[in-house]
Amino acid sequence: MRLLARNFRSKRRGEIDLVLRDGDCLVFAEVKARTDERWTRPAAAVNQKKRRLLSVAALEYLRSVNNPPMRVRFDIVEVMLEGERILNVRHLPNCFEMEEPFRYG
Repeated sequence: MRLLARNFRSKRRGEIDLVLRDGDCLVFAEVKARTDERWTRPAAAVNQKKRRLLSVAALEYLRSVNNPPMRVRFDIVEVMLEGERILNVRHLPNCFEMEEPFRYG
């Protein structure tokens, strides 16, 4: 994957941590870091409200690059920390689709 943007901020309050290109697909990745996952995994923090904000921000990003005719997907990257040390990184591809009523393509 090739990094295209980091911390893309939408005018409508959303932010996308990473925008990447994976072949013919644009990937919008949300990074969630935690020091403890005893109660829940970091990906669980990407709830419906967060998915909606990511969808809006993704559409704004796509408009800013002239709506390329590409597939899009939403990934989550979980980072487990111990203090400032990274213990584990999990890449979870294609975790969800663009929230209703938003669609692209």
